[in-house]
Amino acid sequence: MSDLTAYELNAEESAIVKLVHDWVDAEVKPVVQELEHGNTYPEDLIEQMKDMGIYGLAIPEPWNDAGVSVPCYAAVTEELARGWMSLAGAMGGHSVVAKLLVNYGTQEQQDRYLPKMATGEIRATMALTEPGGGSDLQAMRTTARKDGDDYVVNGGKTWITNARRSQLIALLCRTDPDAQPAHKGISILLIEHGPGFEVSRDLPKLGYKGVESCELSFNDFRTPQASLLGGVEGQGFSQMMRGLEIGRIQVASRALGVGQAALEDAVRYAQERESFGKQIWQHQSVGNLLADMATQLTAARQLVQYAARRYETGQRADMEAGMAKLFASETAMKVALDAIRVHGGYGYSTEFDVERYFRDAPLMIVGEGTNEIQRGVIARQLVKRNPVAR
Repeated sequence: MSDLTAYELNAEESAIVKLVHDWVDAEVKPVVQELEHGNTYPEDLIEQMKDMGIYGLAIPEPWNDAGVSVPCYAAVTEELARGWMSLAGAMGGHSVVAKLLVNYGTQEQQDRYLPKMATGEIRATMALTEPGGGSDLQAMRTTARKDGDDYVVNGGKTWITNARRSQLIALLCRTDPDAQPAHKGISILLIEHGPGFEVSRDLPKLGYKGVESCELSFNDFRTPQASLLGGVEGQGFSQMMRGLEIGRIQVASRALGVGQAALEDAVRYAQERESFGKQIWQHQSVGNLLADMATQLTAARQLVQYAARRYETGQRADMEAGMAKLFASETAMKVALDAIRVHGGYGYSTEFDVERYFRDAPLMIVGEGTNEIQRGVIARQLVKRNPVAR
């Protein structure tokens, strides 16, 4: 039922989205409930995603011959999340790191990592959040000081997705603790696993099962100075803010996928289930729920695609990505709850997928910058773009 014609894509990109759509129906839907309830890492599905080129979608030529536009990337992400949000999460941070390398990496960094990231041989993630910092990235305490030809890193990060299975981590850290303003002392290091770097534990979660989210600790961890993204200190905060634009478009697309799956299940169940002698969608209260769910999801999809198109043109898109993430995630949460309402008592049963959508949806509200943070981003950019002459 997913409307693949909602995207303004060329024939080649439309075929890619259709391929992922059909793969989700054939390979993901039949096994997702067992994997999710067992909190099992989806090794086979991840390998199939690599074979389809999904890990290279955000990587253009010359490092990859199968890169796609951001609107197509968003559509593929939605389809993955329609099958299982965890699959979309398994390639989300990877894509942000890819864009960071494409936009800011040195030639050596790009050539070293991007070809293998495109095939999924190297998987990447980003490490921003700290236990005491949350949304305040400038308050981070993880430091990297120069020592000889290396940086020596100390500190900790939390809620890092794919931390155990990623070979490359884009670490946001403080290279100049005394810099004023604080963001001028923040850099990104491209690090690999080694002595002094520990993935300490997997965090228990309400939803988003199967894919690990971990705590990281650094104790005199050494990484070459050549691992500094772009080769210039103090650029990390602005680099990551641009990276989070594609990250928030990706999270918004995940929300669309969860909402779309909930809508599809609700529409199907509303035709299969009868009460008082008719299909339950014919009861106005249920029919109105379906109408609102479809309308809100369609609006959210247009907003996500608007943000994706703006990012694709190279324009600043933090306001648009924030709007998309805010609206799509809140919509997904509402649609997931309404799908449970449509299912009645069965919606509360783990035998039906709608309870999973309800557990997965909150992640997009608090992840990649909470929705409260998004409102602040939107307001600041709105005023900045529309100043009043004084």
